[in-house]
Amino acid sequence: MGRYLIRRVLQFIPVFFGATFLIFALVFVMPGDPIAALSGDKPLPPDVVQALQERYHLDEPLYKQYGIYITNVMQGDFGTDFRGRPVVDLMKDRLPVTIRLALLAFFFEVVIGLTAGVVAGVRKGQFFDSLVLISTLIVIAIPIFVLGFMAQIVFGVKLGWFPISGYRQGWFSLMLPAFVLASLSLAYIARLSRTSLVENLRADYVRTAKAKGLNNRRVIGIHTLRNSLIPVVTYLAIDLGALMGGAIITETIFNLPGLGRAVFEATQAQEGAVVVGIATFLVIVYMIANLLVDVLYGVLDPRIRYE
Repeated sequence: MGRYLIRRVLQFIPVFFGATFLIFALVFVMPGDPIAALSGDKPLPPDVVQALQERYHLDEPLYKQYGIYITNVMQGDFGTDFRGRPVVDLMKDRLPVTIRLALLAFFFEVVIGLTAGVVAGVRKGQFFDSLVLISTLIVIAIPIFVLGFMAQIVFGVKLGWFPISGYRQGWFSLMLPAFVLASLSLAYIARLSRTSLVENLRADYVRTAKAKGLNNRRVIGIHTLRNSLIPVVTYLAIDLGALMGGAIITETIFNLPGLGRAVFEATQAQEGAVVVGIATFLVIVYMIANLLVDVLYGVLDPRIRYE
């Protein structure tokens, strides 16, 4: 296990540099002048423009800009915006909201999605199975921003069960946006876990376990379910990073002060340093999540060995 983890960490090095360089290049080659966007309708004096270009290294070639940026990242400095505020401070302010939103959405995915998928798989061909398949297909077909507005109207305005905007009530304010954020992934997890469970229930080891006299609860709960969770765990790990970075639409609809909203605002203001800094942080989250998944494989399936 130790040597495997070392190999995986070493593999992260080219992944990290490759992903961050692509993000950096795509952001800083976007059309438009961020300094002109900062000044608004009134143009800045030439000496001020030159000073800002030198301060933020905008007059340097792309590879030099990336080299300076990645060197600073190694020291914990993710850059500063055009107002002089460190991106790290912005992330410290916005990250708690996004983490809570992502964890709550992740909880809905695991509890509701996995439960629905397992029950549907066990009752294949019955009413609940058909209900899960139809309802998840409907959720997948509807865009997330439409689900968000529908949830606001139905559960916020009409029924008055949840607040529709802001973060004034803490965790309770996140219930509705978390469910909206989790809805698409929840549907995928339900269908994925159902399909995996149905496939494993037809395996030879399941028939052997039943022939030995084991009851269905033990066969499904201990043997079949563990093997069926491997593709689900893989999806969940990838989705955890997606929840952290993909909350842009949800946080904007529900007016939540999180990282997704910060990326949206930074993109509008052409604050490239903010976009790249947050994206770099999300790359690190993805890599850690994938490492945890690789470790969990051996826990779920004892046949998997790393040495």
